[in-house]
Amino acid sequence: MRAFGFLIFFLLLSLGTGWLTGTQFAPGEWYAAMTKPAWNPPAWVFAPVWSSLYVLMGVAAWLVWRQPVSGYRDIGLRWWFVQLVLNAGWSALFFGLHRTGWALAEMSLLWLAILITLLYFWRAQRIASYLMMPYLAWVSFAWVLNFTLWRLNGGWF
Repeated sequence: MRAFGFLIFFLLLSLGTGWLTGTQFAPGEWYAAMTKPAWNPPAWVFAPVWSSLYVLMGVAAWLVWRQPVSGYRDIGLRWWFVQLVLNAGWSALFFGLHRTGWALAEMSLLWLAILITLLYFWRAQRIASYLMMPYLAWVSFAWVLNFTLWRLNGGWF
């Protein structure tokens, strides 16, 4: 029963981060008015993709948490929390402050934190690392999109 409680904890933490940033930093008129590349996904794509990724992230952290105490497990979970904070920070910079350049720099740190998390998860629990791979792939795509938006809209920080 305790394990199930921690699954709920990690899912709520992940999904709660997405919900909080999504409600506090919605795209709005500013984003709608930006010049976007032809390959920019339609708005309806983001909610289901991010919801799925947050679920995968929560399950991955839970799977690692269930492993015996080790450096890989503990450091991996610390990095998981770091990447979650960076994930929320990107929304604040991009949608909240309209700082596409700073958001791009911050997303570079997010990408690195996800990679480090994935590598520690690989050593602690392989399935957990597989669950983090779609997240890394999406953030890689999002980095290219953020870079393109930054360039197309003046390249300001």
